[in-house]
Amino acid sequence: MSDDSPTPATPPSRTSEGTGPDTRETPTAPAAGDTHQAGTGRTAARETKDPLRGSRTSGIWAAVVGLGLVLLLLVIFIAQNTQSVSVSFLGWSGQTPLAVALLIATAAGLFLSAVAGSLRILQLRRRVRRVGKH
Repeated sequence: MSDDSPTPATPPSRTSEGTGPDTRETPTAPAAGDTHQAGTGRTAARETKDPLRGSRTSGIWAAVVGLGLVLLLLVIFIAQNTQSVSVSFLGWSGQTPLAVALLIATAAGLFLSAVAGSLRILQLRRRVRRVGKH
């Protein structure tokens, strides 16, 4: 009596205790697109991730610490530059503390830089879309 069902060529792997599947990796040929690292014998796809790699939370924490330091420096700057200065711009004139005048000028410069950068990014995106359609 013969069984027509296909039989596996190799039995399933077991751990040394024989209780579960073998979780050890067996070497295989690199798949198409894998980049082989010279001298290491491993492919880039098999590299294990660093357990101490950065995350969004650590990035946010670093940003909060950085912004806190900037705020501290800003408070020191304002405290040291309280003398009043005369400011004139496009027909407007007035007296304001030096720190306020400098902070307004800095904010205006950052705004203009952001506008110019945004326009350039939009220009590049349009160019990429046009090239992608052809």
